[in-house]
Amino acid sequence: MNDTKLHLVFGGRVKNPQTLKFTDLENLDIVGMFPDYASAEEAWKGAAQRTVDDAEMKYVVVHLHKLLQPEG
Repeated sequence: MNDTKLHLVFGGRVKNPQTLKFTDLENLDIVGMFPDYASAEEAWKGAAQRTVDDAEMKYVVVHLHKLLQPEG
């Protein structure tokens, strides 16, 4: 059985860093797809650290496996 739980890491410009309202959807930075949370988190940290001085940039980890199989 395959235990891969897909995660997507991406980021972009937001008006308010307290929200997930991205302002420029055409220029989102798609960091990549990852087979587990640990590798996604590592990629997220790297991307977030590269833009730490830019308050309008925000990166997130999306748990795609929860969208594909909401009960699990």
